[in-house]
Amino acid sequence: MKANEVNLTKFLAQADTQFLIPVYQRNYDWNIGECKQLFEDILSVGVDEKRLSHFIGSIVYIHDDIYSSAGINELSIIDGQQRLTTITLLYIAIFVYAQQTGNTTLVNKIMETYLINKFADEGAKLKLKPTDNNDKALKFLLRNDPSDSFTEYSRLIENYNFFISSLTTQNFDVIQKGLSKVIFVEISLERTKDDPQKIFESLNSTGLELNQADLIRNYILMGLKHKDQTNIYENYWRHIETHATNKDTNTNRVSEFIRDFLTLEKREIPNKNKVYVEFKNKFAFESIEELEGVLSKVKRYSTYYHRLINPSAEPDVEIRKQLSFINKLEINVSFPFLLEVYSDYASEMIDKKVFIEVLELIQSFTWRRFIVSLPTNALNKIFMRLYEDVDKTKYLYSLQLALLKKKSIQRFPRNQEIVTILKDRDMYGIQSKNRSYFLDRLENLDNREPVYIEGNSDITIEHIFPQNPDPRWKLELNEDEFVLLKEKYLNTIANLTLSGNNGKLSNKYFSDKRDMNIDNKEQGYRYSRLWLNRHLATLSAWNVTELLKRYDLISSRFLNIWKFPDIVIDEAFANEEINVFEAEDPSHKKLDYVIFFDQKFEFNTVSQLYEHVMRVLFDLTPTIFFTQDLEEKIGLTKSPIECVKAISLNETYYIEGNLSSKMKFERIKLILSSMDITDELFIKYAEGA
Repeated sequence: MKANEVNLTKFLAQADTQFLIPVYQRNYDWNIGECKQLFEDILSVGVDEKRLSHFIGSIVYIHDDIYSSAGINELSIIDGQQRLTTITLLYIAIFVYAQQTGNTTLVNKIMETYLINKFADEGAKLKLKPTDNNDKALKFLLRNDPSDSFTEYSRLIENYNFFISSLTTQNFDVIQKGLSKVIFVEISLERTKDDPQKIFESLNSTGLELNQADLIRNYILMGLKHKDQTNIYENYWRHIETHATNKDTNTNRVSEFIRDFLTLEKREIPNKNKVYVEFKNKFAFESIEELEGVLSKVKRYSTYYHRLINPSAEPDVEIRKQLSFINKLEINVSFPFLLEVYSDYASEMIDKKVFIEVLELIQSFTWRRFIVSLPTNALNKIFMRLYEDVDKTKYLYSLQLALLKKKSIQRFPRNQEIVTILKDRDMYGIQSKNRSYFLDRLENLDNREPVYIEGNSDITIEHIFPQNPDPRWKLELNEDEFVLLKEKYLNTIANLTLSGNNGKLSNKYFSDKRDMNIDNKEQGYRYSRLWLNRHLATLSAWNVTELLKRYDLISSRFLNIWKFPDIVIDEAFANEEINVFEAEDPSHKKLDYVIFFDQKFEFNTVSQLYEHVMRVLFDLTPTIFFTQDLEEKIGLTKSPIECVKAISLNETYYIEGNLSSKMKFERIKLILSSMDITDELFIKYAEGA
């Protein structure tokens, strides 16, 4: 690696040299504000006779001392493309301004010194060779043809327009003088001697601010020759980036996709900020063939991911409908699992019917858990390893069985729990996406003419007993019923419906809402074709008794939509993965495995578990162990001879290991509770234990 302080104009003036922006680089994204600051800085140094230079940072490139077939020396820019591109745009603006003012000598000098390689072939003509989309804009600017137009949006065009509009007779010479004083640090790397990736990582850690997907793309492409870079990018990475883009919001989700892919590969969920590191550790490429093998798999899974985040891309109408529901619920934690199921469907391991039933199962499981307010963080661990429970010969059954065996905070809520909790649950105050999903599915069960709720301004949510009831409600209801409807049941599902006339129905008494027919426009419940209003049309009054009857209808419909698996399971089955706080007495039992901080360990004894967990927790938060109460209970000591069987936590501290299995569990739970991480340790007892 060589680093030198270099004058920018001399750097750009190198003969037969092309500054190549590799395909793995981010798009050019400087805005007008940044261009304005650079322009003002260059003007400032141009005016000030005492200032001999203006520093703009570093430009890092790979120099292989290899010339292209056209005799052009290619320098691959790995850092500095934003500054280099912006300076080129400023030189184009100076070139055009010189044309407009008839300065032919300057026109030729700028063009042949800073913008083109005069005698090169067409492909190597431009001094700066940006990526494809920017290349078109740059060539358009250089043509400077008034009869030509550029219809696509381009930051290059926007920033050039700023520069050309900023040049005046007064500042034209000053800006050129300022440019001649611009310097930077030139860092030249040789592929055979230096490690561009490691140097790039170092640059990124000091503020380049690339996301995880950018770093992975660079890791894949940076070490390749230009031809291989282009082939890999075009055949694989471009497709991955396209597939992992949300079409509705135009949001790039490559980092999230790679995280999900790594989860299904490793059965561990990478930290969001360590996806790149985990990818690099998992996939070390020795050859192009190895790289293509991995990227083929990533590309294949990206097509399934595309349909998960863009349900409209799924060609099958029924599957698309289920994906749309999952998308509304934002069950993103299930994606690693669903990617594998999608792969099984695509390879015809399972048919469409089973695939849809799995999608329904996932909705039932997660929505029931939402209704009873079970913690969502438990879902990460469930879906991380759920595919391991798949029996290919009994696909759906094996998944149903696996979910039904979950206990405690991981459980699949039973029908009675749902019916009991839903009756009093506030379903109006939940997030709007969840509310619209709930009402959509309730209303449109088996409906051949579905009513679209989300985004439909003609349909609103209506409180049957109003939030601000007309005085007649108090006259018609006894005091206890009025209070119950207002204080307990107001926002429950039994008191909610859908209406296209919410403003008109408003706070009116029930019979007025039911029969409303202003100007023969049939606004009342009696005229509604919605299922949620069908029962209301038959009632003479609205009170607690009728509300509970309506709840019975809705809860029955709920259980029909979000089904509980109809399979027989031995409820006494104890040897399943369970939170350590819910586990039975471990005395005289052996372990099959444990899940600790999302990692699986095949420990057979409680002693193995105890030693590992206590060491990890001590290393994680040692101060917890030194609180007076815990230090005494744990028996923390610096002297191993004070212990019957000393377990070292590190080189200095020890704890007693001569304890019963039950006591070891109690001490583990004590520390987990003190650290407020009670959901990080799950165990599975061995069969027959």
